[in-house]
Amino acid sequence: MSGTGYQTLLDCRRRNRYLRQHGFTTQQIALILALDHPATPLRLHRYAAGLTAAQTVEAFHLLDGTAGAGLREARLYDYETWPQAGRRPSAATLRLLARIYHTQPIHLITSEALASYPARDQRDLRDEG
Repeated sequence: MSGTGYQTLLDCRRRNRYLRQHGFTTQQIALILALDHPATPLRLHRYAAGLTAAQTVEAFHLLDGTAGAGLREARLYDYETWPQAGRRPSAATLRLLARIYHTQPIHLITSEALASYPARDQRDLRDEG
């Protein structure tokens, strides 16, 4: 992780601890972090959860029952920069990441990004709860 990215994560973790002590949810924390950190909702939710990419990948593999083949850190970074760059995560991936971040899949993407998914995936991402 780059120095700037790591400092951002540390700042977000510090704020996360404070906000959690005051009863804020991951979703609320991600919205607050967005005020100071220009990042996608997916990355902001990882920051709000206080997780590194490596920790997220490990949790993903535990939930998915895979051992390294399901998600790599580089791919997570690709997902976190989409749609400006990177790759679009599948609806199934968003559902797993939402479980890790204790939120709903619909909160991990913008409404514009949601529109790029097939109608069935859009419904699934909205209905997941």
